[in-house]
Amino acid sequence: MRFAQARPFVTLGVVLLAWALLPTVFKRFARLSFYELQAPVEVAASYVRDLQDYWSQRTRSKTELIEASRELARLNASYELRLGEDARLRAEITRLEALLRLPSYGEYRAEPARVTRRDFTVWWQRMVIRKGENHGIKIGSPVIYTGGLVGRVVEVHSTTSVVELLGSPGLRLAAVFEGDDRPVSFQGGANPPLRPAEGLLEFVPLDLFATPSAPRRLVTSGLGGVYPPGLYIGEVWQLEPSTDGLFKTGRARLDPRLGRITEVTVLVPLDPHFKVAP
Repeated sequence: MRFAQARPFVTLGVVLLAWALLPTVFKRFARLSFYELQAPVEVAASYVRDLQDYWSQRTRSKTELIEASRELARLNASYELRLGEDARLRAEITRLEALLRLPSYGEYRAEPARVTRRDFTVWWQRMVIRKGENHGIKIGSPVIYTGGLVGRVVEVHSTTSVVELLGSPGLRLAAVFEGDDRPVSFQGGANPPLRPAEGLLEFVPLDLFATPSAPRRLVTSGLGGVYPPGLYIGEVWQLEPSTDGLFKTGRARLDPRLGRITEVTVLVPLDPHFKVAP
């Protein structure tokens, strides 16, 4: 009787032991094979959700559609003005770079992608997007949205890619406070699900201050050649002296929209030698 009760645990122990003794190459092959087998199901589910959204929009009244089209026209006009301003600023940057003989920033190709799945735990915050090797996505490519930086690509498969978000503890980058050019270290924190995501700061100069009533904006520094400079990261709301007294440590509140965005843009580097370890 006792053996019959313990049989499931014995079987589980044997399976775990056999898996632990398998070569690493076999484990990686099995993991990638399972992911590639599962990916079409997730992509198909994403297309079904898009189709459901389409038919739900078809049920809206003509008045709602007319108002939505007017709002869309206003947004298009605003974006056209911004595109003109962007072109003017790019031309000015090019002129100044040529005048001062400065090297140009690395160029990127914008690749929009749909989010198919989110995976938020205490240990990581990730999402799966609906594009991969078939669209030239590279590991290490920065991912952005209308609110700023989302994270970076850490895995690339045939039709999908895995993006590590700013709130993940595995993501670390060099950032700066808006209006200040001294770099600080930013790292995602341990963020439980269903709570606002935060990041941790280190090596903050002692003369910088931030409080909940007077937060400071944090943006990418451009150092390291991975993330373009000036991308919004979050708001720093807490700074306090570190244990060594040489710098400050702090906390940055990330944009809550990171947990519900449905469309992102991958900045694929045009440099063929671009490579960042995941």
